[in-house]
Amino acid sequence: MSDPLFDADDDAATPLTPDERAELIPTYIMSRAQLNEAEQIGIADADIWAFGRNRDVLDQDFLLGLHKRMFGRVWRWAGATRASERNIGVAAYKIGIELRTLLDDVRFWVANGTFPPDEIAVRFHHRLVFIHPFPNGNGRHARLAADLLAVSLERPRFSWGSASIVEAAGTRRAYVAALKAADAHDIGPLLQFARS
Repeated sequence: MSDPLFDADDDAATPLTPDERAELIPTYIMSRAQLNEAEQIGIADADIWAFGRNRDVLDQDFLLGLHKRMFGRVWRWAGATRASERNIGVAAYKIGIELRTLLDDVRFWVANGTFPPDEIAVRFHHRLVFIHPFPNGNGRHARLAADLLAVSLERPRFSWGSASIVEAAGTRRAYVAALKAADAHDIGPLLQFARS
C-alpha cells in the first residue's frame, strides 16, 4: 500500500519509519500537497526568525533549534536527531560526533580562509546533508543553514537552482546530481548549482 504523503518513486526522498510517520502533528494532512504546504509555512517562519538577527549558525544547539523552528508545527521529532538508520547519512550513533567535527572544521576554514566564502558555505551544506541528522527535512535545513553562513561571511544568499527556468523535478534532479558529485569529492557542480 502506498503512502499518500511520500512518493515511492522519489529515490532522493528520505522515507520515514512507521514510528516517525506517526509523529505527524496536524490531523488534517492527508496528501503530499497538504504536507508540503504545512512544512513550507514553518520554513518561511523559520527563515524570517533566523535572518531576524545575527545567529551563530556554527552552533550545534542552534542547528537543532533551526530544524525545530522549520518543522516543529508538523512533526513531533523536529529538532531531534534521528535514532534510526537510513540508506543515506552516517550511522545514527555518530550524528553528534560528526556534527561537532563539521562545525569545528567550518570554524577552521573560516578563520584560516581555507576556501572562498561561497565554497565554505557550500561545503558546510554538503557535509550537513551527508550527515543527515534528522528523520526528514535535511536538504531544506542544510540549504537554510548554508544561506545563514554565506550571509555571515558577507555573501548573498544562494539561489539553489531557482534561477534556472526548469520544472521543479528537473531542479531537484540537478541538485541530487550535484550532491552525488560532491560525495565523490567534486564540489564544482554543487557550487555552480548553489548560485544558478
